[in-house]
Amino acid sequence: MSSHREAPEVSKDPVADNTDVYAFVSPDKPGTVTLIANFIPFQNPQGGPNFYEFGDDVLYEIHVSNRGDAMSDVTYQFRFTTRIRNKDTFLYNTGPIGSITDPNWNRPQYYSVTRVARGDRPRTLASNLTCPPVNIGPRSTPHYGRFTSAAVHAIQGGRTVFAGQRGEGFHVDVGSIFDLGTLRPFEMLHLIPSAAAVGVNGTQGLNVHSIAIQVPVTDLTRGGVRPTDVMAATSTIGVWASASRQRSRIWDDATGRYSDHGPWGQVSRLGNPLFNEVITPMAEKDRWNATAPYDDAQFAKYVAKPELARLLPVLYPGVFPKLAAYTKNRADLLAILLTGIPGGVVPGFQNYTGARQADMLRLNVAVPPSSNPNPIGLVAGDAAGFPNGRRVVDDVVAIELRAVAGATIPLVDPGFTPDAASAGLTDGTSNTNRPYLHSFPYLADPAGGYQTTPGTPAA
Repeated sequence: MSSHREAPEVSKDPVADNTDVYAFVSPDKPGTVTLIANFIPFQNPQGGPNFYEFGDDVLYEIHVSNRGDAMSDVTYQFRFTTRIRNKDTFLYNTGPIGSITDPNWNRPQYYSVTRVARGDRPRTLASNLTCPPVNIGPRSTPHYGRFTSAAVHAIQGGRTVFAGQRGEGFHVDVGSIFDLGTLRPFEMLHLIPSAAAVGVNGTQGLNVHSIAIQVPVTDLTRGGVRPTDVMAATSTIGVWASASRQRSRIWDDATGRYSDHGPWGQVSRLGNPLFNEVITPMAEKDRWNATAPYDDAQFAKYVAKPELARLLPVLYPGVFPKLAAYTKNRADLLAILLTGIPGGVVPGFQNYTGARQADMLRLNVAVPPSSNPNPIGLVAGDAAGFPNGRRVVDDVVAIELRAVAGATIPLVDPGFTPDAASAGLTDGTSNTNRPYLHSFPYLADPAGGYQTTPGTPAA
């Protein structure tokens, strides 16, 4: 969670496992949009000597749709290359790393950025850009923040890019939720009750690998305009990320490596947080990962009748009687997750991309950044937050729990009164890692290996 190990096959392929996607109007540069795609879940900072890195054999992409058909109008592609400076050592670094070009860093990664616009030939925006090293510890990677700033690259077209290890910003009590849907703050009401407790952030102290790009709004919109009217159709874009591998892989005895051949095939994708995690059934998850968003109508039945909405009244007896009695299709969730919210539902707001059902983050770029972001986003009246795009501060677990529990049904069915509990549902977690940055790439510096204290397994 958000999309960590969410499907059986991609959980075996972590370098291609897309964990989170963010899309928001940059708070410190409101003429730009920041797009972030995270990969490689649950990274232990102590993971040496072969520390985590992007896959040289993976095509990473961030897609933007602006025509309402859920097809890519603008795609940013990222390809990585890993080099070994000293082939006679097992060490990741042979001394303190003083900069992202330091020869003591024995296994640097470099990458290219390519922009593909629908109907045009691919255009390389930059190549041979340097990633930062992972955070090993104070002797190997002292004063880590300098690596972050050095790895933020300005590239052509007023764009800025970063690719490298980041502190995990997504928080969730994953250990509790998958223990039969337990929410620690409310577990005294559970079918198998126990005393209420404080939520435990299951991603605390862990890292991910992030690809972040900040681009002018006009780079993403239909006609290359900067919209100012929130209610205009051209103000909303759809965003998702994907990872692809070539169709065949052959082991080469001579080089001791695999070689890849053939066309690319998508193995992971993500738009809205938690979609494949808790909406798509187990038997469909791998197929969902291989499917393009414009074919998502086949999965709409799972949104219309979500399993979790049926489970909540069972797991919490007597707490959700109104939700249990609601038999209509969930038009609220179908809008939030698959079409965007049309005008007239939330006063002065829309992020509708059209009737085609597709899992995408939908961002209305005419909504200005909030000066005081509310982590509950649009549900709490902050139109700059999820499900209008997604910011790093948005508490998407709490938001989606409340939505599934019926808090958003009155938007489309005014006669429905939600159960009182739906307004306060939470897993009880918050970001317990380093604070988010105030500027690009926004996600915090990664946790260090030396600085990390391993957890103690429980009975």
